[in-house]
Amino acid sequence: MHTSITQTLAHELNVAPGQVNTAVTLLDDGNTVPFIARYRKEATQGLDDSQLRTLETRLVYLRELDARRETILKSIDEQGKLTERLRRDIVAAESKNRLEDLYLPYKPKRRTKGQIAIEAGLAPLADTLWHDPFQTPETTAAPFVDLIRRGRHQIGTRWCPRDHDGAPCRRCQPA
Repeated sequence: MHTSITQTLAHELNVAPGQVNTAVTLLDDGNTVPFIARYRKEATQGLDDSQLRTLETRLVYLRELDARRETILKSIDEQGKLTERLRRDIVAAESKNRLEDLYLPYKPKRRTKGQIAIEAGLAPLADTLWHDPFQTPETTAAPFVDLIRRGRHQIGTRWCPRDHDGAPCRRCQPA
C-alpha cells in the first residue's frame, strides 16, 4: 500500500501505521468490517468497529484521490503544460475538490457539433444565414457544395480500401 496513505490514515485515526497496514490487508482480502472488528481484533491490535469503518471509508477516498491525481498529472503532462510548481500543488492536494480546481484550466474541452461545423469551414455560411433571414439555405450553400465534395472525398480516401496497386477504389474517386 502507498506509504502516504498509511501515514495519513494512521494520523487521522491516531493509531500506529502497523495497525492500519494490517486492517487494510484484511479489507483488501475481502474481510468485512464487522468480521475484522469481531474476529481479527488481535491482528489489528484492538481497532474497534467505528475506527475500522472510518478507515475503510477514508481508504477508498484516498485511493480514488491518488488515482485521479495520477490521471490529472498524465493529462497535463501530455499537453506539455505541467510545471514543477503545478506538479507540487497537485501532489499536495488533499481533497478531490482542490484537485479538480487545479485541473480545471487544463481540462480538455468537449468538441460540440458547432465547433466541428466551424472546423469544417461552415462558419461563413452560418453567419450569412443568421444575419440575412431572407436568404434560403439552398442558394446560400451553393458555393459550399464544392467544399463538401472535397471533404467527402478526403474522408472517403481515409476509409476506403486500396486496390492492390495502391489506388483508391472506384467509390472514392473524385467526382
